[in-house]
Amino acid sequence: MALLEICCYSQASAEIAQLNGADRIELCAAPKEGGLTPSHGVMRLVRETVTIPVHPIVRPRGGDFCYTDDEFSAMLDDVRLIKTLGFPGVVIGVLDEEGNVDIPRMGQIMHAAQGMDVTFHRAFDMCRNPHEAVDRLGDLGVSRVLTSGQKASAEKGLSLITELKHRSGVPIIMAGAGVRVSNLHMFLDAGVEEVHSSAGMWIPSPMRYRQQGLSMSSDAQSDEYLRYCVDGEIVAEMKAMITRHRAF
Repeated sequence: MALLEICCYSQASAEIAQLNGADRIELCAAPKEGGLTPSHGVMRLVRETVTIPVHPIVRPRGGDFCYTDDEFSAMLDDVRLIKTLGFPGVVIGVLDEEGNVDIPRMGQIMHAAQGMDVTFHRAFDMCRNPHEAVDRLGDLGVSRVLTSGQKASAEKGLSLITELKHRSGVPIIMAGAGVRVSNLHMFLDAGVEEVHSSAGMWIPSPMRYRQQGLSMSSDAQSDEYLRYCVDGEIVAEMKAMITRHRAF
């Protein structure tokens, strides 16, 4: 049966995902950045309250995946912290200036993460040669690659996802980006072993007093009185679809 991973941006969302049948959680901060490293406090709280596997992301900033020496040093410290906290896995990815997987740095990451599952995240979708990359990552011992098949959505990139699935590199190719109830059957029918979904929604802030004409965001159009969370009904429906598909 396909495994369902849900991307969660808070401890509350992680609990909702678990309650509604998620098999694993990718724990992040900053949904508008596409996921950044969660705080130490959030990680500790999730470890105390969530029993299914949780893999925190290590990504110090938004934008590209080519990091300065200082940024990379901080990433290694975060990997060590995540290991110390007892998480079973970590989500990470680094590229070099030419768009190749940065093999020397990934080697350091694998050493720091020894004993944990390592998922190479969607930095993979920005790399120059996906076939070479998946083979090199497999040689390093990476557990899985999260990818949209180098397209804007995993639905559009499904042909590459299935192609990579049949290579002998990384053991698991996980489909992510735009995976939802309406297209989940496509990935199940294609034999994709793991799917990744945000299953998210924006909900209104409970604040009654709202300061108008002022924003804390660099995006002037951003509504700061909306909060991102996991929709438990969507998680439950996706898990039910996966269970029914297995029955057939």
